[in-house]
Amino acid sequence: MIKELQKDSVESRQSQQKELLIGQLKKAPIVQIACEKIGVGRATYYRWRKQSKEFRKASDQALIEGKQLINDMAESQLLSAIRDKNMTSIIFWLKNNKANYSNRIEITTKQSHEQEKLNPKQEQVIKEALRLAALISNEPSISHNEKPKNEDSNNDDKNSKS
Repeated sequence: MIKELQKDSVESRQSQQKELLIGQLKKAPIVQIACEKIGVGRATYYRWRKQSKEFRKASDQALIEGKQLINDMAESQLLSAIRDKNMTSIIFWLKNNKANYSNRIEITTKQSHEQEKLNPKQEQVIKEALRLAALISNEPSISHNEKPKNEDSNNDDKNSKS
């Protein structure tokens, strides 16, 4: 009977902590800070996420809402800085919201789902480019047309010399 009451008490406390944690994540979407504010360890938060699909969904949603809140606050501050004629803020806004001021280059292409077969010369050019870019090793590779040398062929050579 006492154990049941203690279990109910622990579950009730955890339920309250989870609700408080979800509320904190909606205000400040940083797990460490939210956990500190309600006195729960990060490990506990991640254990709760692992144990409860419902808590995981609620905390994910809270993090999304919290990030949206922070984004809104940041945009509000940016607009205030622009009104105050802060040149850095003005430049930032223009570079990110007006194509004429952007440093980005946008490339648009049509893609087909069919893959063209490369001829052996094209394959070699690509392999050499990747090798030079240090994306693949310098060891010689085997083309799909070449047959690999295996130990059997080496044994044949040895047997023919005997």
